[in-house]
Amino acid sequence: MPDTRVTVTVHASDPLSRAGVVSHLQHQPTVEIVQNQGGAAAKEQAERARAREGGGEAVGAVAIMPIDRFDELAAAELRRLVRGGEQRVVLIARDLREPELLTIVEYGVRAILWRHQATPQRLLRAVQSAARGEGDLPPDLISTLLTQVGQLRRSVATSASVGLVPTLGMAPREVDVLRLVAEGLDTRQISEKLAYSERTVKNVLHALMTRLQLHNRAHAVAYALREGYI
Repeated sequence: MPDTRVTVTVHASDPLSRAGVVSHLQHQPTVEIVQNQGGAAAKEQAERARAREGGGEAVGAVAIMPIDRFDELAAAELRRLVRGGEQRVVLIARDLREPELLTIVEYGVRAILWRHQATPQRLLRAVQSAARGEGDLPPDLISTLLTQVGQLRRSVATSASVGLVPTLGMAPREVDVLRLVAEGLDTRQISEKLAYSERTVKNVLHALMTRLQLHNRAHAVAYALREGYI
């Protein structure tokens, strides 16, 4: 992408991680690092900078998110970044467990780097791939993801053959939460029933509605009923 400029924002929980990412990319002529203003605002700022400098055409905004582990805070930030589809995310992770990988991909992340492999050249390639809407995963994660998808497909096929609830597109705990929402329970009652925290219940519903583009809880229940999940 020699004639295009990629707008990049860096979303790190600590200054050191942010500084490391910025130092890798700040001298790349095809990258414009801007303040964390959201996808549309970041793209607009990069367009203005490009016009001043006479540079190449600015393309879609990319958000880089370095994490040590994928906890609830990281999940909430990731959902915020992908909401609306204005930014494509490059996730730099120190470690990921198998269930977390599938969740991250379901959120819409297509570019993931291991921290120990995030050289300037490798990071630039991931940013450019994300800007084009292409996937970029380490080979070991591709293998893990393919294995998980295969297991999920076999599980769905087995469930269908014995008349169980289908779960493709909706995780089992999302089905459990929505079933209780359909019964009229509020967040506190659902958390008590399932032994989750109220925050976890809210995160489950938020993730589901964001991923499936559902407007509210009633819309989510209607979707689940229509698709046969509950």
